[in-house]
Amino acid sequence: MLIGEMASALAGVMTSVINKLSALLGEEYGKLKGVQREVNFMKDELSSMKAFTQRLAEVDSELDVQTKEWRRQVQEMSYDIEDCIDDFMHRIGHNGMADSTGLGRRMVQHLKALRARHQIANQIKELKARVEDASKRRMRYKLDERTFKSSVATIIDPRLPSLYPEPDGLVGIDRPRDDLVRLVMEGDGASAQQLNVISIVGPGGLGKTTLANEVYRRLEGQFQCRAFVSLSQQPDVKKILRNVLCQVSQQEYSNMEMWDEENFINAIREFLKNERYFVVIDDIWSTQAWKTIKCALPVNNCGSRILTTTRIVSIAKSCCSPHHDHVYEITFDGSTDSSKSLFFKRIFGSEDMCPPQLKEVSNEILEKCSGLPLAIVTIASLLASKASTKEEWDRVHNSIGSTLEKNPDVEEMRSILSLSYDDLPYHLKTCLLYLSTFPEDYEIRRDQLVKRWIAEGFINMEGGQDLEEIGECHFNDLINRSMIQPVSIRYDGHVDSCRVHDMILDLLISKSVEENFATFISHKSQQLLQGKVRRLSFNYYSQERTMVPSAEIISHCRSVSIFGYSEQMPSLSTFRVLRVLDIENGEDMDHHYFEHKRKLIHLKYLGLNIRSLTALPEQLGELQHLQTLDLGGTEIIKLPKSIVRLQNLTCLRVTNLELPEEIGKLHALQELSGIKINQNCSASSLLGLGSLTKLRVLQLHWCIVNPHTNSQDFVDNLLLSLRKLGRLNLRFLHIWSYYGCSLDFLLDSWFPTPHLLQKFEMSLDYYFPRIPAWIASLGKLTYLDINVNPVDEEALEILGNLPSLMCLWVASKAAAPKVRLVVSSSMFICLKEFQFTCWSNGAGLMFEAGAMPRLEKLRVPFNAGTDTYFGIQHLSSLRHLIVEIICSGATVQEVEALEERTFTVPLKECGPSISLHLMV
Repeated sequence: MLIGEMASALAGVMTSVINKLSALLGEEYGKLKGVQREVNFMKDELSSMKAFTQRLAEVDSELDVQTKEWRRQVQEMSYDIEDCIDDFMHRIGHNGMADSTGLGRRMVQHLKALRARHQIANQIKELKARVEDASKRRMRYKLDERTFKSSVATIIDPRLPSLYPEPDGLVGIDRPRDDLVRLVMEGDGASAQQLNVISIVGPGGLGKTTLANEVYRRLEGQFQCRAFVSLSQQPDVKKILRNVLCQVSQQEYSNMEMWDEENFINAIREFLKNERYFVVIDDIWSTQAWKTIKCALPVNNCGSRILTTTRIVSIAKSCCSPHHDHVYEITFDGSTDSSKSLFFKRIFGSEDMCPPQLKEVSNEILEKCSGLPLAIVTIASLLASKASTKEEWDRVHNSIGSTLEKNPDVEEMRSILSLSYDDLPYHLKTCLLYLSTFPEDYEIRRDQLVKRWIAEGFINMEGGQDLEEIGECHFNDLINRSMIQPVSIRYDGHVDSCRVHDMILDLLISKSVEENFATFISHKSQQLLQGKVRRLSFNYYSQERTMVPSAEIISHCRSVSIFGYSEQMPSLSTFRVLRVLDIENGEDMDHHYFEHKRKLIHLKYLGLNIRSLTALPEQLGELQHLQTLDLGGTEIIKLPKSIVRLQNLTCLRVTNLELPEEIGKLHALQELSGIKINQNCSASSLLGLGSLTKLRVLQLHWCIVNPHTNSQDFVDNLLLSLRKLGRLNLRFLHIWSYYGCSLDFLLDSWFPTPHLLQKFEMSLDYYFPRIPAWIASLGKLTYLDINVNPVDEEALEILGNLPSLMCLWVASKAAAPKVRLVVSSSMFICLKEFQFTCWSNGAGLMFEAGAMPRLEKLRVPFNAGTDTYFGIQHLSSLRHLIVEIICSGATVQEVEALEERTFTVPLKECGPSISLHLMV
């Protein structure tokens, strides 16, 4: 049974509708006097329904068909109400009357406004009738009473088999079990006697409970008192405490049924105060539950240990103290032989028994399982009941990541994976469901996803926080809860992209289809389309023919994601209420496909990754609600002039396009990336950059050649704008110098300094002769990619004193001194990544004791034939070392000798990984 998924999307759309109904009651739409009562009634009634649906989410597994159908109808009704309001708001306009000139034109607009008000008045009355009907059905069928009556049904915990595994069913558990046993038992002298907590953390289905149970069994006899308890999402704390007491004391106490939590805590503490105990707390879902249970476990000096398991990283960390305890993270690992062993053992008894014709498809299936033991066992159990033919196994393989067939083992896997989904608050459920619109194995960019969430209305304003900041918090929360896998991780720990495990994706797709959250069209999934489609995901990467839904069915679609290209793609003119249009790899798509773009009046997000696209229609400026325009994957050579009319545009990404005239009119813009500044631009347009008071990200391609007499105007105007932006909100500046165009004007002319700047990046075509003066004052700079030639002690000292710097890339043609550049212990105190590229390295770098205490990744150059000793043993946190060998002027023997010496440099006991790059 699908638990709680309908309420997640429903709560999202109802929140948006209630806010928009409130707007209709405001002064701006005060002339809707004839329907004010109806609007107010709908707002109040929908608020009540929203509260009721959130209560339904708490008992979703117990809902009957009738209650679920009522909830589905409320969701569809909410979508229709929002579409109606959005259409009216667009037609009535905010400033149309004030901006019009001429009596005739004002009269025409006035008549149009009257007609729009009359039409929405009729629509509101119809919608009010639907709301009333929904309320009456709720009362008529007594949904409240039948839903929340007490139930005596017992739910079987699907994780119980993990506590009682068959010995021959445990594969690949030896190494992590032995690691954990060592962590539990390690310590010398006083440290061994202190209470330590070890937390196992990882996504559902990885075998955390099984692993903890094996450690518990292996350490039998090592402790005086032991207990193993599981908490679950809604733990009965008193029952759990009673279970702990009975296990550690091996006895029952009189009148225990009369005890409260405090009695149990006191009894456990009293019993364990002088005992060496080992307690496993399995499946923790909240810090509050952990804090309560921990109260019962005394801190003594008897060598006691606590082992916890959880799916949530932040809870794992909260269980541990920062001094002696340890977080043990288990992740998906499909590269080991244990996956194969587990898979084939379940089906054939051993890998040797697998028929040769099934070997290839078996490897493909295991790749889909990505090392998730629960998935491997589930799919293996499913295949064990199938004929051992390639066709049958291919069919199962193709169903992974779309919708697996109904099968007891598959349903059991889904119920276990659903536990994490059920624990999400409703707003995170909606955000997570949205990931089902991306293809399997797709790397999803965080910024793309967050901007699409915002366009869909999933992110609500909280206090004074920026919507993108809230969206990033939601994204990080999904990472923290192990619902999505991080792929690209930055120097500061922030995740730039993620991927959804195929089994989680299968779960999300089944939930999305169940509640009509999204519809999927691909060679894997050809859904029978009925009713109104709200979100549509086309996957045309397969060459197989896919169906084209009718215009009537998809006319209410809010989001369209297209991956690949097909000649049967639906016309844009059919999407009347579209908010999101994202097209990727539409190589053969013609620009004529976008002729009807002007009809997408509600569009907020437009992402086009279409290399064949060279132009956009001039009507682009009519998309007044557009917030994000991402053209980074196109060959468009010029933007329509009307782009400056997009007053809600916050993000504009292009690829090497000339700076538009009147760019300063885009007052909402926060990101401007990929803009080219050359002699074809007007120097005055650069002044417009300074009018973008909300701009945070600026990425420029500087193509102004100095010898031209008029180039000084470009320089002066750019500096004026940069000074204005630096005083306001500028966080990231990327400036590429094409054809070696000079950036010397940035050396001393930026004042006051951009106090909020966090990232500065430049290209390899130009080198500063020294570090620009203003860089030394950047107290918030965390990322610096700079070219300076030569690199000397003064440059190193300036960079080393930047207080927040975490990632530094320095490129140079030569290092100035003949003696070594010394990095002392007082420099680079926060640096985690240092990449140094230099074609003539001289004597190189030397790291003193205590230098760069947090450095994890280092890239350094060496001239072949030089000494490799540079104090690497002083880099206490180093994990990755990349050595660049400069081969210019060296013999083959010198290069080979340096390669050999690189792997014998003095390293700390657990040294970093080392890789070599030859620079010819």
